[in-house]
Amino acid sequence: MTIRVLIVDDEPAARRGILRLLRQEPDIEVIEECGDGGAAIAAISAHSPDLVFLDVQMPELDGFAVIEAIGGNRMPAVVFVTAFDQHAVRAFDAQAIDYVLKPIDPERFRRALQRARSHLAHPDDGFVRRVSEAMKSIDRGELQRYPLRLAIRSEGRVRLLDIDEVDRIVAAGNYVEIHTGTKHHLLRETMTSLESRLDPQRFIRVSRAAIVSIARIREVQPLFDGDFVVLLKDGTQINGSRRYRAALDVLLR
Repeated sequence: MTIRVLIVDDEPAARRGILRLLRQEPDIEVIEECGDGGAAIAAISAHSPDLVFLDVQMPELDGFAVIEAIGGNRMPAVVFVTAFDQHAVRAFDAQAIDYVLKPIDPERFRRALQRARSHLAHPDDGFVRRVSEAMKSIDRGELQRYPLRLAIRSEGRVRLLDIDEVDRIVAAGNYVEIHTGTKHHLLRETMTSLESRLDPQRFIRVSRAAIVSIARIREVQPLFDGDFVVLLKDGTQINGSRRYRAALDVLLR
């Protein structure tokens, strides 16, 4: 059985190292190398590899965002690649197929590859669910790089939306509606989940149903009992709740 592998890492030296090790394995075919999350999403969608060596921390879209964009039904087997120490990835050891630390130890890499071979021989459909659970159990403070783009899935395609384009985000049932100028885009994610991924220096939540770009705020008008109205530069008015007033007050000070 030939295993078709995709290498995803924003560091060229890391990609070369992984490629060199994989070339020593007769059952491995490296189909492509990617230097960022957006390219990885496109490559996975186009080629459907059997296995992905996926860097955890990358600019714009990290490894977690790649998994979220592809979705559980289509995500290949994954071995995480990370620069974080043993303690930071302890949850991956229990939940994911495997991980390797940078700088990569060849023997540890071979063990991870063998574990991936075993997984491919006996597929586990619960992989993505377990990775999601692992993500919740990790303190991601040190590895948090707020995304510069959001992956929007629509009609079998993935569009990468620049964070700088976003004016506001509003709840829409099981989705969030992301507004950019006169356009809007639907993303299947909760407000709380998306809020946790956004840079708090650039976005602020003003109610249970609305997040706004701080750069787009023109005026804040107080109402009764601590409620307020946020007026954006394009004239849009968004009602704010007193529950979220404290964060806004910090911003105004």
